[in-house]
Amino acid sequence: MTGVILLHPGAMGAPLAGHAVALGHRVLWVSAGRSARSRHRAERAGLVACDSLGRALEEGGTVLSVCPPHAAEEVAAQVAAAGWTGIYVEANAISPQRTLRIARSLPGCAVVDGAIIGPPPSGGRSARLYLAGATSPVARVGALFAGTGVVVRAAGEELGAASALKMAFAGYQKSARALAGVAHALAAHHGVGRLLLEEAHTTTSAILSDPGYLPSVAARAWRWGPEMGEIADTLRAAGLPPEAAEATGRIYERWSGDKDQELSLDTVLSHLYDLGDAAALGSAADAGGTVDAGSTADAGSAADPGGATGNGASRKGS
Repeated sequence: MTGVILLHPGAMGAPLAGHAVALGHRVLWVSAGRSARSRHRAERAGLVACDSLGRALEEGGTVLSVCPPHAAEEVAAQVAAAGWTGIYVEANAISPQRTLRIARSLPGCAVVDGAIIGPPPSGGRSARLYLAGATSPVARVGALFAGTGVVVRAAGEELGAASALKMAFAGYQKSARALAGVAHALAAHHGVGRLLLEEAHTTTSAILSDPGYLPSVAARAWRWGPEMGEIADTLRAAGLPPEAAEATGRIYERWSGDKDQELSLDTVLSHLYDLGDAAALGSAADAGGTVDAGSTADAGSAADPGGATGNGASRKGS
C-alpha cells in the first residue's frame, strides 16, 4: 500500500485517484475549506479525508497536484512551506515554464511532470497520464495506476516535456471548441444556423457538426480560459504566435459565469454576444436559426465536467 495525497478532488482528480484506490493504495485529501461537491467526489472515489495539509503530508509519500492551472503554484507553495520531501506530481494544465518554476520551488522533492489527456477516467472511459522526469519516481507514479483506466505513458526525462505535450494538444482542441461556439453564435445571429449544421455534417470533424457539447464546454470555461493563457505563454517562449490562444482565452472569459451549470445551447451561445446584442440570438432562434441540441451531460459530474461516451468522450476530454 502506498500513501498518496490528492490536491484536490476536482472533477478530473477524484476519478483519477479513484483508480489508485482500486489498486489498494491509500489516497488522502484535505477536506478543510473544500466544498460539499468536492467532499461528494472524494467519498465516491474512496479517498480518506484529512483535516489539514500538514497531517496529510505526514502520511503520504506522493502528492498528486490536479487543480485549476491558476492555482498550481499556490498548491506547490503550500507543500514547500511544510518542508515536505517526497514525489510531487505536477499534473496540471500549465506551461513548461511554470512547471520548471514549481520544480525549483520544491528542492526537497522528486518532481514529476504530468499531463492528463482525455476525459475523466470513469464510467468505462480512460485517460492518458503522460509522465516526464527521472526514471525511478516516474516508475513509482506509474505503478499507482498499473492496469487501470489511467493509461500511463512516458514523455521522456526532461521536466516540462509532458506539460508541452498538454499545451500542444489542448491549444488545438480547446481553440477549436471556442471557434465552433463563435461560428454557431454568428450563424444563429443571421438566421442560418441550420445551414451551418448541414454544411458542417459534410466535413470529417464533429466539432462543428455536433454543437450539443458546447454547454459542457461553457461549464468548464472558467478553468479553460486560464489554461489558454498558459498555452499562449508556451507558444511565446517557443517563438510562435500566441495571439490565437489569447483570443480563445477571451472567448472563454465570456463563458466564465457558466461554471458547473447545466444550460441550453441557445443560452450558452447568447453569452458569447456583447451584452447589448444578447437579444439577437433569441430572435434568430425564433426565426429557425438554431437547432435543438437536446439535453447535455451533467457538467458537474465525475466528468471534467462533461460526461459523454463514444466519440463525444474524445471531444469532451481535457
